[in-house]
Amino acid sequence: MRNDKKKIAQQQYRINEQIRAKEVRLVGEDGSMVVPTRQALDMARQQEVDLVEISPNAEPPVCRIIDYSKFLYQQKKRAKEMKQKQVKQEVKEIRFGPQTDEHDYNFKLKHAKEFLEEGNKVRAYVFFRGRSILFKEQGEVLLLRFANDLEEFGKVDQLPKLDGKKMFLYLSPKKQAIQKKSQQKRDREAEEAEAKASAAAKEEKPSNGGLFANAKGGEKLAALLNKEEEKD
Repeated sequence: MRNDKKKIAQQQYRINEQIRAKEVRLVGEDGSMVVPTRQALDMARQQEVDLVEISPNAEPPVCRIIDYSKFLYQQKKRAKEMKQKQVKQEVKEIRFGPQTDEHDYNFKLKHAKEFLEEGNKVRAYVFFRGRSILFKEQGEVLLLRFANDLEEFGKVDQLPKLDGKKMFLYLSPKKQAIQKKSQQKRDREAEEAEAKASAAAKEEKPSNGGLFANAKGGEKLAALLNKEEEKD
């Protein structure tokens, strides 16, 4: 099994004597240089590693002098990191009736903005119940207005389209909207942290007068008690 995997890997990257070009461009930490392939092979042997062709379509082909197993590990690690960075998208649904009132419309518009800012797709649709299918043009106007109001946050993937008793509109998030959301989230977290710190400080530092400080006439009560203690 290990030999099979190695063969597959070797088909993806030529190494050592598999490299047929007369000369190659060696890249490393110190930059790059073009040398005869035989010279590059000798350099790799001296370091007891491999000559790996990483860009075969370049002129001349680009190679690195590196341990081949280490190179494959780095490629696998890089691919894993890129996969983890990818934003997982969900499709969020927003439902309307053909005669949605202004308050309900604004409420759903607000939620749609949040969905798009979080990097999710939005599928908005108008559901026509019974004879309300007669208002399909009104539903189309509603969805077009919805798309226009979300222009800053999302792009239209599909214009309003009737499918049975539902008319659908599909929106995808814009990149700048996702970035804006990230900044808003950081600002909100900073404000929440500041509020918590302020509340904690107040709890640790009681007001003058102790338990009576918040009561009506509390300061006077506290002063009277102090005088009584002094007399005793």
